[in-house]
Amino acid sequence: MSITGGWWQPALAFVLFLLAHRWPTRPAIRAALVRRLGAPGFTLLYSLLSLVLLGWLIAATLSAPVIVLWYYAPWQSWVPLLAMLPACLVFGSAVATPNPLSFGGARNKHFDPAAPGVVGFCRHPLLLALTLWAGAHTIPNGELATLLLFLPLAIFSLYGMHLIDRRRKTALGDTQWQAMAARTALLPGGAMLTGRWQPDWRRAPWGHLLIGLSLYGVLLWAHPRVIGVPAMPAGLVP
Repeated sequence: MSITGGWWQPALAFVLFLLAHRWPTRPAIRAALVRRLGAPGFTLLYSLLSLVLLGWLIAATLSAPVIVLWYYAPWQSWVPLLAMLPACLVFGSAVATPNPLSFGGARNKHFDPAAPGVVGFCRHPLLLALTLWAGAHTIPNGELATLLLFLPLAIFSLYGMHLIDRRRKTALGDTQWQAMAARTALLPGGAMLTGRWQPDWRRAPWGHLLIGLSLYGVLLWAHPRVIGVPAMPAGLVP
């Protein structure tokens, strides 16, 4: 199980993936990149880099040596099938949505603390979607390589929520942070349960939700063709 025996590529991909999500987001480095690229340019470049590295990480994991930790059972496929629908809806709602409290926000000057939208449901919706994706895929993937991919990504996403909170509080200051984050919560649905935020269905981002639903359909279609494994549980595949 040495790195030279087929593990060097997933190990290198994972290290670079982590570095790409730690180094550019440091306040001084992020500020310098935003000055040079502009906020939209930084977001676009950062997103493209993340997608490319994630794609490489998945491909490298699929090529790693097979070491089985537990065997697949048909019921396990239901976990990602059910979890990926809310993950895609949250992702679709968060894309290009103002969110100065997390990464991936667009047009952040238009953020309304009194009506935060999906940010009211979860302060870090993109990280929530990544957590759902990674966490749900640990169940039906009992090989060491896939476990070393999905489990650290889920933990990294959860830790990233706390890390970004700390950095945003420092950058904004306590007063501005409290004003902007008053109707949001770190835990999904936390602000809604405490009565600090209620969804306004008249202002629901139906177009974004449609994007998320379409993404879910595309993933179901592409999964067996790209990954080589059906996303649908046995018995539901025609």
